[in-house]
Amino acid sequence: QVQLVESGGGLVQAGGSLRLSCAVSGRAFSDYLMGWFRQSPGKERELVATINWNGGRTYYVDSVKGRFTISRDNLKSTVYLEMNNLKPEDTAVYLCAVGNSRYYDGIFNYWGQGTQVTVSS
Repeated sequence: QVQLVESGGGLVQAGGSLRLSCAVSGRAFSDYLMGWFRQSPGKERELVATINWNGGRTYYVDSVKGRFTISRDNLKSTVYLEMNNLKPEDTAVYLCAVGNSRYYDGIFNYWGQGTQVTVSS
């Protein structure tokens, strides 16, 4: 059984930083692309960032470029999302997900429960 457990969310003031972690078990972590999504009330789930199987290729949605950094540690089966210069519009539940292959193909097969990030102005 594949399990994803996110941590690191919280309440932070605008301009602050948070580091999210997602620990994965029950899957050959290093064989799959990982992604971070976010969802806020009334909005569709948004893909925030992805990282391919060996960390050699990353993707960021335009709104977070230059502020967020995705990384992974395959020995620890963990993916991270470093978030700097946070803005109130970054407020959302952040979820990690396991991709379908080593590279992005639009499919994510397993999801975590999410961690709440709230940015106050």
